Amino acid sequence: MEWVEIDGSYGEGGGQILRTAVALSVITGKAVRIRNIRANRPNPGLRPQHLHGILALKELSNARVKGAQVGSTVLEFIPGKAEPKHIRVPIKTAGSVTLVLQALIPVMAFIGGSFEITGGTDVPWSPPVDYLKNVTLFALGKMGLKAELEIKRRGHYPKGGGLVVGKVEPWEERKPLVALAWKKVERFAGISHATNLPAHVAERQAKAAKERLKELYSVPVEIETEVSRSLGLGSGIVVWAETDSLRLAGDALGKRGKPAEVVGKEAAEELIEQLTPGKAVDKFLGDQLIPFLAFTGGEIGVAEITNHLVTNVWVVERFLGRIFEIEGEIGEPGVVRVVRKAEL
Repeated sequence: MEWVEIDGSYGEGGGQILRTAVALSVITGKAVRIRNIRANRPNPGLRPQHLHGILALKELSNARVKGAQVGSTVLEFIPGKAEPKHIRVPIKTAGSVTLVLQALIPVMAFIGGSFEITGGTDVPWSPPVDYLKNVTLFALGKMGLKAELEIKRRGHYPKGGGLVVGKVEPWEERKPLVALAWKKVERFAGISHATNLPAHVAERQAKAAKERLKELYSVPVEIETEVSRSLGLGSGIVVWAETDSLRLAGDALGKRGKPAEVVGKEAAEELIEQLTPGKAVDKFLGDQLIPFLAFTGGEIGVAEITNHLVTNVWVVERFLGRIFEIEGEIGEPGVVRVVRKAEL
């Protein structure tokens, strides 16, 4: 059995190293040993949300695992034969549903499968579920990957209780992605939601975002509003630009004492910031595309080369050898190019 050794404190040093490493372990059939898990964080080791992703991949690939408990700083993952299944992930807290999906989707791309995940859909420090559905899956669709996702119920911090279901078709045709720059914004779209809160919260968020975008761009802005019930209170907004290339987005979450207008404007400002360099891919999507790009080839222009992106490239190359070339510095716009496509 071939082993890949990963230092979990490398680069960004967070949970993303785990998600990418364990997903690639399943895809390549190589065992992985990850040490120093989240060593530089205030509470090092595995957190519950990381554990859920690992256990889901264990089930999907009939793996043998050592060190899969909260607080563990070393994990050994030995994949078995992966087969399509319906995976249920019951996160009892507001642990992020989208971060679990960052581990599951790359693996399901190669075998197919469906999922049902409860937890946090719109929580700090992770992509909102509307971003994953409307921006990430849109880009993956251009790469030939068919995946569906439905938000049955929202889940906010601290109670969680969100429910997301979906499926991924086996990736039949892997299309190279060449997305360097956008030339034109065709329209803006978005979703502004309020859960266990008055409808006007969602409406005011949407209105503020729309007004800010209209100040700079004379194209249609269509932001849907959604009012729902769940375990706890929460609101948020994701706005994206439909360009002649991909979609770029900005988002913001509501919190007690923060006016809805501020939330809406914040999301619009973030989107404007991502559009400003003229690159086709926003800084959030850049690192998410890396594991997929390794298998399709192509090149992307990113609004910002982040630490997350560079770390994800490093993890992918521990499994697959040299794949990428990065042009540009961390914190600046740049280009990520596939110089050698991975073969399985």
